[in-house]
Amino acid sequence: MQYLLNAEQMKSADSHTIQDLGVSSRTLMERAAAACTDYIEEQKWPLTHVCIVCGSGNNGGDGFAIGSILKEKGCQVTAVFAGRMTSRTEECIYQMDQFKQCGGTLLTEWQDNDYSIVIDALFGVGLNREITGHYLEMLQHMNMSSGRKLAVDIPSGISATDGRVFGEAFQADATVTFQERKLGLFLFSGALYTGKVCVTDIGIDSFTVKEQLDTAYALEMSDIAKLLPERPPYAHKGTFGKLLLIAGSSGMAGAAFLSACAAYRMGAGLVRIYTTEDNRSILQQLIPEAIITTYTEYDKASLLSVLEWADAVCIGSGLGRSDVADLIVNTVLKEINVPCLIDADGINILAAHPEWKDQLAEGNYVLTPHLKELSRLTGRPVNEIQMHRREVLEQTARTLDVTLVQKDARTFVGAKGRRMYVNLTGNAAMAKAGSGDVLAGIIGGLMVQGCDNYDAAVLGVYLHGLAGDIARNEMGCYSVLARDLADALGSAIQMTENWKAEK
Repeated sequence: MQYLLNAEQMKSADSHTIQDLGVSSRTLMERAAAACTDYIEEQKWPLTHVCIVCGSGNNGGDGFAIGSILKEKGCQVTAVFAGRMTSRTEECIYQMDQFKQCGGTLLTEWQDNDYSIVIDALFGVGLNREITGHYLEMLQHMNMSSGRKLAVDIPSGISATDGRVFGEAFQADATVTFQERKLGLFLFSGALYTGKVCVTDIGIDSFTVKEQLDTAYALEMSDIAKLLPERPPYAHKGTFGKLLLIAGSSGMAGAAFLSACAAYRMGAGLVRIYTTEDNRSILQQLIPEAIITTYTEYDKASLLSVLEWADAVCIGSGLGRSDVADLIVNTVLKEINVPCLIDADGINILAAHPEWKDQLAEGNYVLTPHLKELSRLTGRPVNEIQMHRREVLEQTARTLDVTLVQKDARTFVGAKGRRMYVNLTGNAAMAKAGSGDVLAGIIGGLMVQGCDNYDAAVLGVYLHGLAGDIARNEMGCYSVLARDLADALGSAIQMTENWKAEK
């Protein structure tokens, strides 16, 4: 598991290490500096002339300490102090003096030069304001330099908490971050500025912070191997669950096909598609493995029959907006007694009938909205949700008492009493129609195999993104279709099975 700390959590861990464990700030700073210089040498970056831009806080102290190490190695090093002399921390003052004593060149203004490396030690994880004036000009000079660019802990201008860009940010080729991953390094737009992220242990004790429920996390391959449902050798199709997909409308058979295909690829034993009669013929040809049950008008008896059959239900993908669709969703909310995933038009219908939301708390639901659907559901503008994604996720999941999959370039998963999951798999090739239908099928396929809703959502989102990465590597960033994600799911699962077997 990879923990993703925000600015306050990282400060708390740092303070605990210094005040309670007695590790000096200077010791941590020198370890941080050594980690950065080690990274530069390991990458074989050219050390002909290094420029380090330092602020007046401890991040600037890290920069001066890096300069001293490189100077002692015989490098030509220029440090540009961009902060205020009167605002320097005690450690920044000490490291600046050390740098001057070892013969480093100290400037207070940027000078254009043929720098081989530019190191950003301007601001640390505590930055929470817009960058203007002198600091803005300094960042612009740094970004225009032709040298390789390294950020110390986090690129200046990025919020460590939510990845927000404070007007301008350092465009790093690599970021050496200390002890733990900072959440803002992996969220957009911050993730566009970090380059390769290298996490290095400098002896900060973050155990207590990581144990807190409000600490976000991402999964690693070892976690996936543990979460995958078992496939006992003595089994039959009923062992792996019966999934009902209430999906597709006239002209939207593809949504039902993609969800069903993904559910089968994920290991579901039986998939039944409940859809409009218009889709019968094409679905029987596209996916003969599925059971097809159709309707031409609202038929409560037929709907209750297929609900009774199911071990889990996915509703909404390509369902459309109609009176019949409204009646189907309302009936499912009232009558269902198995886990249920609501996607796409199912969410839009629910948003149009806010009085139905109370029924969610009585059930066992996963909701998978993208930001526009979440806006309709919550009544909050998309730009507001983008600015406060974590707050909206946690508040909505808690208020509705559901597992919420907040889909975006970085998808979040939340549920009451559970940590926020941040998905780090996936890529822009997946931004195609039908991708969400595949995700719904994957999560539904896990739900019928006995995964609880939250684990099914987290595992499903990870594997969906991993399948996207595999498909992109095979087909390039432009040409991946949603069906390719479903087809690549087998390879994604096999990667986790192989990892488990090797261990």
